[in-house]
Amino acid sequence: MCKPQEIKGLGLLAPRLRPCQSFWAKLQGLCRCPRRHLPSASQSTRYWLHNTSTDSYSYFYPHQKRGGEALDEIGILSGSQGILCHDHWKPYFNYGTAHALCNAHHLRELERAAEQDGQKWAKQMSELLLEINRAVDEAGGSLDPPGAELFRQRYREVLTEAEIECPEPKKKAYHLKPGRIARSKARNLLERLKKFEDAVLRFMVEPLVPFSNNQAENDLRMIKVQQKVSGCFRSMDGAKVFCRIRSYLTTCRKQSLTATEALRLLFEGKWPSFMIASDVLSDAE
Repeated sequence: MCKPQEIKGLGLLAPRLRPCQSFWAKLQGLCRCPRRHLPSASQSTRYWLHNTSTDSYSYFYPHQKRGGEALDEIGILSGSQGILCHDHWKPYFNYGTAHALCNAHHLRELERAAEQDGQKWAKQMSELLLEINRAVDEAGGSLDPPGAELFRQRYREVLTEAEIECPEPKKKAYHLKPGRIARSKARNLLERLKKFEDAVLRFMVEPLVPFSNNQAENDLRMIKVQQKVSGCFRSMDGAKVFCRIRSYLTTCRKQSLTATEALRLLFEGKWPSFMIASDVLSDAE
């Protein structure tokens, strides 16, 4: 249990971090970072938690909306350049110059399609993605053009076989409703892998792009723990204060500064050196 003076001290964190908002505004330099990670926003009872991450910085922000309205208000992605790593949430495609889809999500969906729907192509695709990932690691981060092209051809061959095993549904005479016919989960996954081939395989040719979106997922872990323990926040202001502190501590950790040292500097009214350096954005570029 916290002592009364400790609780009072924690209450001082938010006001002392408020001037730090100018630093978070500068973090719009994340827009110039070659690679940013965007997790699927975490849902609470009424609000969503958004996170934008790089190897050097993290930024958390709660919002009532999940889509473009929230992303525009946060501002980090507006006018962004570079590659966005995410899990195929459609609003993300309105930002950035290129995209890389999380293959950890694909592996889970492929496993479900293989085990529950009996889709043989799903198991083949899962094995192929893992084989490509091993080849990329052995090659030091990316494959040469001939090697990448061979894997790309095998990728397309698996999807060609998948079209036979999991064909597109045909409209029947009794389909009275206009529009797109409902697809199975396996068919939706197949069409996504086919349509977004470049985004799925971008890790194969771009050294900066990882196989999965684990960077963002790891940054969200402590906030998910907080949700499981406390359940929710009692006010939007409290949620914003928590996200501000969490952004600060997570960024400090990535800058090789311990949480203890980061909090000590904060209570002393000082900023870590990386926040006051004139070239604060250089690490994000």
